[in-house]
Amino acid sequence: MTQTQNIAPVAELKEQAKRLRKRLQDTGVMLSHSEALELLAHQHGARDWNTLHALAGNRMQLRIGDRVEGRYLGQPFTAEIRGLTILGDGSHRRVTLQFDAPVDVVQFDSFSAYRQRVTGEIGWDGRSTRHTSNGEPQLTIRPV
Repeated sequence: MTQTQNIAPVAELKEQAKRLRKRLQDTGVMLSHSEALELLAHQHGARDWNTLHALAGNRMQLRIGDRVEGRYLGQPFTAEIRGLTILGDGSHRRVTLQFDAPVDVVQFDSFSAYRQRVTGEIGWDGRSTRHTSNGEPQLTIRPV
């Protein structure tokens, strides 16, 4: 099976299939759009188009500059993505966020510690692999 970090979003996959179909048509090979989608799926190592579509569609698509919201150490935020790196086998990403307003990451009344830029590791579901002492993910994000 293909490596999921190399799969483009569904809209881009459909455009790739259109380009493939057009290119083959220019050389005299006639394909339906569904046949082009199936060929594309095989090129990506998937069994069929439905499998490739599921692999591409189940991943949260994020890009540098995207607006997101979520929770960091239990505190709500809105932010802009400033950095994004795929890690290891592609199952996780390192994301750097610039919060719109500083977030107090300390829950004690006696002092505060504000953060405005943070970096964390998230899975394709937008949840960090690390958790706070109460079991909640340290970081959760979702597109705005």
